[in-house]
Amino acid sequence: MDDRHMQIGEVAARTELSLRTIRHYEETGLVIPSARSQGGFRLYTETDVARLMVIRRMKPLGFTLDQMRDLLDATDRLDGDAALDTAERDALLQRVRTYHQAAAEQVGKLRTQLARAEDFATTLATRLHQTAPSTGAQHGGGTS
Repeated sequence: MDDRHMQIGEVAARTELSLRTIRHYEETGLVIPSARSQGGFRLYTETDVARLMVIRRMKPLGFTLDQMRDLLDATDRLDGDAALDTAERDALLQRVRTYHQAAAEQVGKLRTQLARAEDFATTLATRLHQTAPSTGAQHGGGTS
């Protein structure tokens, strides 16, 4: 990925996360800035942004910070330069599969909730349309 460094404000804009949230993820060890400027400002790379996007996508699915950390550890190790033996690679892939299954189940639950919410909104819209006064009744219905 690109080695260009970005300050936290640009990262916040790209990820649609607040500065406070990004700093919180740093404090919890989920994302550590790749570098610091001479003035001490946090500097991030595209890899850091990609990591923040994984976290951002996991959050609404109800994953905990520990689960996020565990998945990121597994993917970091799978993507790392170190050679993994077959058993270790299989164990890491199984961890990723477990998170994939949990994410798919949560997406299904969210789809059901969304369908119910859409049905409710449609019911309300129908009710408003049925009980709205007719145009003629609003204006007295007579001619001048």
